[in-house]
Amino acid sequence: MFAVVRAEFQAGLDEQAALRAEFSFEDVPAPKKLAPFAAATSASVARDDADIAFGRLVLLYDPVGHDGWPGCYRMISYVRAEVDEEIATDPMLCQVGWDWLIEALDARTPGYATPSGTVTRVTTEGFGGKASEPPVYGFEQRASWSPVVPATEPAESPDDPAHLDLAGHVMAWCDSLAAAAGLPPLAAGTAALPSGRPEAARSRRRR
Repeated sequence: MFAVVRAEFQAGLDEQAALRAEFSFEDVPAPKKLAPFAAATSASVARDDADIAFGRLVLLYDPVGHDGWPGCYRMISYVRAEVDEEIATDPMLCQVGWDWLIEALDARTPGYATPSGTVTRVTTEGFGGKASEPPVYGFEQRASWSPVVPATEPAESPDDPAHLDLAGHVMAWCDSLAAAAGLPPLAAGTAALPSGRPEAARSRRRR
């Protein structure tokens, strides 16, 4: 079955690559101790020949299930992007950064359960020989969730990949990475990182 699951995972990456020229993907080694089967990819987002965001996505599959997973699947994601100082100091940044993922999952997938994660502000300052370099501000989102079949949708198995739309989960992750990078949203995606004053993030949260 994992061959089917992996194909769905790849289909989401292929669709994103076709829709956004800024994205590039690379297969990376998947963790071997978290589940019997796993697939992983890394993504870079470039604009004007410069990388502006980076992410990793792991799909785990355990046929017998796992403590804490509602089902046999778990997605683990990481998103990192640079932001300007105004956005980095916005008190709503972490909440809005988490909302990028949740809104994308709501828009892209038939169902998901037990989302969990953290959002971190990162400030990098230079010292010694690098003291003259300006500070760099960043955003990091770490998350995990389980793809599930909605209770309203009948399925022969609650873990049938045909009903989970794993490609949609990959696309949702890509939407949150694009938002962190400040790219304009796709039709079914999330709002992009505001490029103006921090109040823009707060106004978006209130909508």
